[in-house]
This record gives sequence, C-alpha cells and structure tokens, in this order.
Amino acid sequence: MSKQSSSTFQSSSFSYSSSSSSSTSDGVTTGTRSAQHVYTDPQGNTTVKTANQNMGEPMIQDTRHFDSSGQERVGALGSSGASASRRIEDVSDEDQAKRDREYEERMEDE
Repeated sequence: MSKQSSSTFQSSSFSYSSSSSSSTSDGVTTGTRSAQHVYTDPQGNTTVKTANQNMGEPMIQDTRHFDSSGQERVGALGSSGASASRRIEDVSDEDQAKRDREYEERMEDE
C-alpha cells in the first residue's frame, strides 16, 4: 500500500510546497515528508528554508540566503553554511573493518 500527497502555494514573493509519502510492505511502514518555503523580499534577496524527514528519524532543516543576483550569502544570519566551501566528507574510521576482522579472529581462537 502506498500513499502520496503534495500541496503548493505561490504568490509573487512567497511560495510554499510540501509533500509526503508512505508505503507498507510486509508489515513494515516507511515514509518521508518534506517542505520548502521560499521568500523574496522587495530588494530581491531570497531566503529558502527546507525541512526533510524520514519516518522514525529526526527532521533535517536547512536555511539558505541568496542576494538579488542569485549568489548564496554564505555566513548570513541564519545561514546553514559556515564557509564558501560546501561538501560532504566521509568521516568514518577507515580501519574499522580491519579491526572488526581482527576481533572476530581473536574471538574464534578463544
């Protein structure tokens, strides 16, 4: 079983959209919801707020600010970015798999 819904509102300086979906398979229900709010002030500066959530997980919120030329204003009040360089970096422990194998071998030897 699957359910989906969405709504959108838009005016000359404001828009809001939201969507949600859920599905159940083999008795397990999964779902997601998201919303986006965009506001442009009279000077042409735009604020974009987004919120996303998977069922059973915390909500992730993001706010970004753009000037009238469309450039992101990094470090602006309430901005989610702290520097001009935005990237996702894997910070997992690269040696964890090796240590896990060594531990399993020691446990087998006992």
